[in-house]
Amino acid sequence: MIARFLKVRKKTEEICTPLLIEDYSVQPSDFASPPKWHLAHTTWFWEAFLLTRYNPDYTVYHPDFSYLFNSYYNTVGKRVQRPARGFMTRPSVEAVYAYRAYVTAAVELFLKNDLTQEILDIIEIGINHEEQHQELLVYDIKYLLGTQQTFPNYGNRFLATAEKQEPVFIKIAAGVYEIGHAGPSFCFDNELGRHKVYVADFEISNTLVTNGEYLEFIKEDGYKNFNYWHDEGWAWVNENEIEAPLYWHKTDSEWYQYDLNGLVKIATDLPVMHLNYYEAFAYAQWKGMRLPTEFEWEIASSQLSWGKVWEWTNSAYLAYPNFNKAPGALGEYNGKFMVNQMVLRGASVATPEHHSRNTYRNFFHPVMRWQFSGLRLVK
Repeated sequence: MIARFLKVRKKTEEICTPLLIEDYSVQPSDFASPPKWHLAHTTWFWEAFLLTRYNPDYTVYHPDFSYLFNSYYNTVGKRVQRPARGFMTRPSVEAVYAYRAYVTAAVELFLKNDLTQEILDIIEIGINHEEQHQELLVYDIKYLLGTQQTFPNYGNRFLATAEKQEPVFIKIAAGVYEIGHAGPSFCFDNELGRHKVYVADFEISNTLVTNGEYLEFIKEDGYKNFNYWHDEGWAWVNENEIEAPLYWHKTDSEWYQYDLNGLVKIATDLPVMHLNYYEAFAYAQWKGMRLPTEFEWEIASSQLSWGKVWEWTNSAYLAYPNFNKAPGALGEYNGKFMVNQMVLRGASVATPEHHSRNTYRNFFHPVMRWQFSGLRLVK
């Protein structure tokens, strides 16, 4: 447990290694958070949920940090609202790294004690929480750099690769299937409780939609034909003058995209990435097919090669039968977001190692596309 804890703490800081000091505090949109905030918030989590509750000898590092770096836990107390995170030039980046070192040392020392199962469960959640923020940190860094005019080079990391298998549709027979997490290994509460669902016959693609395939949608005026879009999606396209996925740019009749290496020509064999739900749905409509439900995806997952991009499903993010919200602050982790969101399944190239499983339920509002998200088709 100590080794896992120290590894995850180090990994968060390694993601920030290519940044300039000027990058740490910038918040280019209210849906993104500054890198400095992620570093501090993941440290506050350990302080708030482990050290101050279970270690009577622990001294809080700074009395203001709970207010500054709480995210959305109303049970814990007041907090800086998300759109204001980028206004915090203080504390300094140096002070935040000192805070991380202080809390990391305190947790490492605490982990040497005999620990109850309740405490071990909190530590497991803390590790998985920080891994979630590592992926969000990558999204936010890419958005921070990818929306700049010079398209800075972050480095050769978190890049998707082309799929090698021949594209086919896999047939899944109608029937009753069990859905949800089972067994003693860790999962988040939204993966419970396990339950049965009935699905009709369907066929699911063994490959993701590629950049080249999505380019055909653009060339055939997919963004200009209302017939493919939800009404909300069509309004979003027109209000924002959307013509392509996020980070795509057309120059002299050539399409380019920003990846973390800089601005590069579109590689047609790579999975298309940075689509929101509206775009994924519209593309499927254009193809005369549809997105899988999250249940269809989970049933077929053992026959799929997944993990390059999160995959939009046609399922609203709702509680499973017998879902129970945990008492206290940790009950705010997932349950209160079960409205106006859609489920994504799988993982992405930014997902930390060992953090993915086929029951994992990621979720975002349909308009969001800064996450590493794409799609596969069902017919």
